[in-house]
Amino acid sequence: MAEVVFKDIVKSFGSFTAVHGLNLTIAEGEFVSLLGPSGCGKTTTLRMLAGLDFPTSGSISIGNRVVNDVAPGERDIAMVFQSYALYPHMTVYDNIAYPLKKRGVRKADRAPMVQKTADLLQLTELLRRKPRQLSGGQQQRVALGRALVRDPKVFLLDEPLSNLDAKLRGYMRVELVELHRRLGRTMVYVTHDQLEAMTMSDRIAVMEGGKLQQFAPPNEVYREPANRFVAGFIGTPAMNLIDGTLANEAGAWRFASPGITLTCPPLTDDAVSGPACLGVRPEDVLLGEGPIRGQVQVVEQTGHENIVVVKIADGIRLTGRAGADHVWRPGETIQCAVDVSKAHVFAAGPSGQRLNRPLTKDQPRLAKEGA
Repeated sequence: MAEVVFKDIVKSFGSFTAVHGLNLTIAEGEFVSLLGPSGCGKTTTLRMLAGLDFPTSGSISIGNRVVNDVAPGERDIAMVFQSYALYPHMTVYDNIAYPLKKRGVRKADRAPMVQKTADLLQLTELLRRKPRQLSGGQQQRVALGRALVRDPKVFLLDEPLSNLDAKLRGYMRVELVELHRRLGRTMVYVTHDQLEAMTMSDRIAVMEGGKLQQFAPPNEVYREPANRFVAGFIGTPAMNLIDGTLANEAGAWRFASPGITLTCPPLTDDAVSGPACLGVRPEDVLLGEGPIRGQVQVVEQTGHENIVVVKIADGIRLTGRAGADHVWRPGETIQCAVDVSKAHVFAAGPSGQRLNRPLTKDQPRLAKEGA
């Protein structure tokens, strides 16, 4: 196992900067996901850690050893690619054994190491097959086995589940979490799929525009997003983000927008009167009662719940969750409320930083004011 440290990392390709001043410490034995949309810098970050790209400035350390100038094969890492990259002419056994062969491990010594890895990944019955004879999930396990057999300090996984169907992705998520638990190795996982990151990670590094936006455990990223980008990127359905105006009235902050006016949760000293953004998760919108009046526009029936989109003013909508037995129809008038204790206020401008103070147990639960 090994700690991984990115210190002041910048990566530029000509005039384009892909990663801006990244500082990130991944603890020994931790499972960390690099999460963000396409082009956010997460894959470039992983490639620099693997030694496939080199930082323009800054340093990368693995286990207290700076590896900027260390060849990929000398970093004691193993990488699993999106495409699996299996050798089609080799059997499963030979694919798994290949890294050992390249390192000069004797054939007799390779056999028990391959067998141990195959047993761990339930590949024993498939050792004599070729990749074309395997399902997508089986090929993924072979790719993991090829990385695992080397017993590296750090595992790097670059969107390894993206080629699998939804059911198999769910199965493989569980398998990877269990594998990490048994091995206790440091794992760095790149994905654009927030469900993968939320369900598998000890901590998530959310990236956008080549910058680290937030690095925290999944529940903290979801419940206490650092800024407007994180708030809008994490969560399905997405958080309701409503632009409006913030004002301090008699010592209390109030947010106002067409169709909705409410007293804000306690805000930080950075809060100023003027343009701001209100953020509310769909599960924190109470449908069927409350001071906010709107019209149902869309009802998405998912089986276990209904997702209801309510128009409360021109260009302003609230999305809420309801049980499957609550049926509203498009065009129907509906009353709503917002759980103020779980609402967020974000500053205007590029930073969009979250202005909430830490929640307290006696904070008011529901908005009492309407439009």
